[in-house]
Amino acid sequence: MISVIKTGTLFGLDIVPIEVEVDITAGLPGVTIVGLPDKAVEEAKERVRSAINNSGFILPARKTIINLAPADIRKEGAGFDLPIAIGTLCANGIIPKEALKDSWFIGELALSGELRHVPGILPFAKKAKKQKIKNIYLPTIDAQEAAVISDIKIYPTDNLRTLVDHLLGNARIHPAKYIEDQQTTIYEYDFAYVKGQEHAKRALEIAAAGGHNVLLTGPPGSGKTLLSRCMPSILPPMTEEEKIEVSSIYSAAGLLQRGLIKERPFRAPHHTTSNIALIGGGSIPRPGEVTLSHLGVLFLDEVSEFPRSVLEVLRQPLEDGYVTISRAQGTIRFPASFSLIPASNPCPCGYATDQKRQCICTPHQLITYQKKLSGPLLDRIDMQIEVPRVSSESLSEEVVSKPSIEIRKRVINAREIQSKRFKNQLINNADMSVKQIKNLINISDDNKKLLREAVDKLHLSARSYYRIIKLARTIADLANSSEIKNTHIAEAVQYRPQKSTSIIS
Repeated sequence: MISVIKTGTLFGLDIVPIEVEVDITAGLPGVTIVGLPDKAVEEAKERVRSAINNSGFILPARKTIINLAPADIRKEGAGFDLPIAIGTLCANGIIPKEALKDSWFIGELALSGELRHVPGILPFAKKAKKQKIKNIYLPTIDAQEAAVISDIKIYPTDNLRTLVDHLLGNARIHPAKYIEDQQTTIYEYDFAYVKGQEHAKRALEIAAAGGHNVLLTGPPGSGKTLLSRCMPSILPPMTEEEKIEVSSIYSAAGLLQRGLIKERPFRAPHHTTSNIALIGGGSIPRPGEVTLSHLGVLFLDEVSEFPRSVLEVLRQPLEDGYVTISRAQGTIRFPASFSLIPASNPCPCGYATDQKRQCICTPHQLITYQKKLSGPLLDRIDMQIEVPRVSSESLSEEVVSKPSIEIRKRVINAREIQSKRFKNQLINNADMSVKQIKNLINISDDNKKLLREAVDKLHLSARSYYRIIKLARTIADLANSSEIKNTHIAEAVQYRPQKSTSIIS
């Protein structure tokens, strides 16, 4: 007797539907799994056999062949345990085929028959809904994650025995309902506690409003890291569509804890991170830090300590908003639309721009240090901000800076203006294409003249020209101005460095 159970396997951020075919035939007792299984799937036969026995079911000693179709797709992970177990019980006549209609199964089995967490549940539920599946059976711990997707029944299961009793009609498992977390996020870092640095705060406000990239340079202890870590407190809340998109990425990476991610991502990888960890990849491609930063912020502290080869892989995602990874099995596209905030000292000793301490670096050391960030990479950064040393007078002042909540209100207002401009698409000013700039942004002749003068004087590239326009549009949105004025252009231009090949502003 042959049984067919439906499930899926993770490929990138998507789920490929898989059919688990189980055939019980005459022959020497044993279990064979075919269909390009990895080691975890191959070992499922031992876990499944123990789980079935410890759940109180007795199977005849017969030959069992398990095929994972389509056979030319690599299968990995322990999520196949549950569908293999259900298929085995169905093939042995314990579970009727009618009980498995329009259902998908996923879950890892313990030897006792308990169900354990598996990654990729949210993409799994999204794919099941797209395939018009009515029921999903999965571990109880993953039920809230899957219940985010509406119009599909999610059955949380503690163990194999309970699930079989439900399928036989001897007991009932009630579908899970999504319970939204109503807790308000409390940010550890707030601009209210940052003394001085108004110029840098203004730049980060513009970056948050339009999704722009900002390079912060300055001597040690000037507040670059603190300013960057305050960024999440002024980012606008995500829409429901954005929450599901970001949560799906974290689910596929095995990092989603419960329900949806409510706040925009803020990732800060160490400077020893490899290029694969940053950009994504591997023999079976997995999302990297740029994808985990999607719709949020990627913060690179001490960016000049990163290997240059690692930093150069950022060029494509900064320009395109996605990463394309090609492997023998196929090509995967990971979303990677994020704001980049690198922070760096101006030189190895850190005091090249400090007015209080003298730099002890040689000219050769300065040049080598500056070359860590290439000209093409710097050209993709909208603003390059000098963060000077904070004076002792500013540190001792009792005056409290404006809190993040006030800045966030202006950022939210600017994002709402952009949402109307782009007709509720998931893009902001920094993501505008040249075509959209031509069609949606009107610039007066005087402002065009000002732009031309800036391009000629600063020797800017065509990319920088359009990035200044995007930046000016965000500054105008923060000012609630429907037109880009010369003051907006002038402010946008001042954020460009005099020399695009130097990390020193």
